[in-house]
Amino acid sequence: MSPEAFSYPWYTKIPGTNNLEQGDIVFKCQIVEPTVKAEEDQLLDADVAEYNVIIMSQSCDIQEDKIKLVLVCPFFSLTDIGSHYPDYKSPSMKNKLRQGAVVGFHLLNKDEDNSIADYLVVDFKSVYAVPLKFLRNIASSRDERLRLLPPYREHLSQAFARFFMRVGLPVDIPKFT
Repeated sequence: MSPEAFSYPWYTKIPGTNNLEQGDIVFKCQIVEPTVKAEEDQLLDADVAEYNVIIMSQSCDIQEDKIKLVLVCPFFSLTDIGSHYPDYKSPSMKNKLRQGAVVGFHLLNKDEDNSIADYLVVDFKSVYAVPLKFLRNIASSRDERLRLLPPYREHLSQAFARFFMRVGLPVDIPKFT
């Protein structure tokens, strides 16, 4: 049987009141971003930005209330990335994204059945910590949300881990000639 004969959907829609899990997509999540360096006895100045995010924290930590802050990464459509960085319009760069060869980015599939008309690019370079209670309130206030399904969720998690476990050596082994 050919691989095309198998159906492995990337996403499913779930009620907004369902428990949060790794791989859940939260559209228009508010993120507090400090604008100045806080010094002693100085009030912190901050902006509130709104991002579409995907949850990166482990589901078990969220469900068991083992964490107070949930790690999320913003994502953008491939078209939006191409608008800001023209190199990403080329087929070769798109294929590098598809192959996982672009450090700090991860490509998720489009799914028109679930209203995802374009590929999504997850930005691992911009990680935010959102209070769990706040994120639960946002999610439960929505009728539904999307959840990235296995094995794609685990693939995302693995790519995230690879990004953070990189080690730069002070002296590398020279290239063979």
